[in-house]
Amino acid sequence: MDDAERDNVLEVLAHWHEHRLDFDDPGSTSMVRRFEDAAAARFGVPHCVPVNSGTSALLVALAGLGVGPGDEVIVPGYMFVASIGAVIASGATPVLAEIDESLTLDPADVRERLTARTRAIMAVHMLGAPSDMTALRAVADEHGLALLEDAAQATGGTYRGEPLGTLGAAGAFSLNPFKVVTGLDGGFLLTRDPRLFQRAHSFHDQGWFPHRQETGEGELVFGLNLRLSDLNAAVALAQLGKLDTVLERTRAVKRDLLARIPERPGMHRRLLHDPDGECGTLAVFVFDSAESAAAVAKRVRCKPLVDSPKHYYGGLPALAAFGRGEPGPFPFRAPGTLGGGRDYAKGALPRTDDVLARSVALSTGVSDGYLGAGNGVGPFGTPEDVERVAAEFDAAAAEVLG
Repeated sequence: MDDAERDNVLEVLAHWHEHRLDFDDPGSTSMVRRFEDAAAARFGVPHCVPVNSGTSALLVALAGLGVGPGDEVIVPGYMFVASIGAVIASGATPVLAEIDESLTLDPADVRERLTARTRAIMAVHMLGAPSDMTALRAVADEHGLALLEDAAQATGGTYRGEPLGTLGAAGAFSLNPFKVVTGLDGGFLLTRDPRLFQRAHSFHDQGWFPHRQETGEGELVFGLNLRLSDLNAAVALAQLGKLDTVLERTRAVKRDLLARIPERPGMHRRLLHDPDGECGTLAVFVFDSAESAAAVAKRVRCKPLVDSPKHYYGGLPALAAFGRGEPGPFPFRAPGTLGGGRDYAKGALPRTDDVLARSVALSTGVSDGYLGAGNGVGPFGTPEDVERVAAEFDAAAAEVLG
């Protein structure tokens, strides 16, 4: 954060009345409109919908796709709760699938979860690294399904040279304080599909055509108010201009950290589907046993990824209640539309349980205790910080593994 964010915020405060009036003018000085145009240009897509959170980005994507009651959406068992929550809020049913040692969707298991009601596959690019988009896109294309990307933790990441969030039907991003770049809060949706854009835009802004036009092509969606505020957009616009700088630094910090922590018998690095495309915000080590992972994590004051209360399906008691058909946690769902009879409790995905219990993450760009990555260095940490954290982790691994 520097004068770029401050100057944008002060511009909003100095011209707030004009901003509100010209919010939807193509020549607008509105920060929301400027961010919309800048994000679309930065990621090379024609359409962007700025919204008030990454969760809303997922919800408007589902609305744009026409996903709703009776439909199923395949979601990995390791995600953020919003990935599942948006599906449930849409009226659809989340279908959990296994992850592999990349900590992202296992395409082979996705195939096993398909039914006649499957409408979409949600690829969640966890901890800043891409899913296996080639394999997932092949499954989606073969069965005529939408491929939706949850890129909330991977803004600026790529897969084989293409920006994450632009490889599927739509990509959802977050701008909260734990992400690669931030608007202090907020999010945005990217898509190449004009019909999806029109429906998503309509849903996020009370049923208007894009940019508050009274007429247009497509169909109006009876929507909600999920708009991004001009103040958040002011911060996000400045941050977007720093994305390459931030990624250069997070990747450099991670390279430095990994160079100081050698792989050893009983411990290896996370599988990456495209090492050059990850954001470099977290370094993940996968141990041969859950006991070793837990022992090392304890020594460096963090925890295995399986202990994350909001990212692991088995840590979401409301999700298990959804499977049991309990209506209490779901105020907008009729009991008959819950996932009654479907097992969402811990143990439903044994391979996911296993790999998360054996994985420990160190921060190299974000510090979020809910990820289990509370110990690490920030993206602008000093070389001494990197050296200290690496030495501590390596010593713990050597002690535990022998």
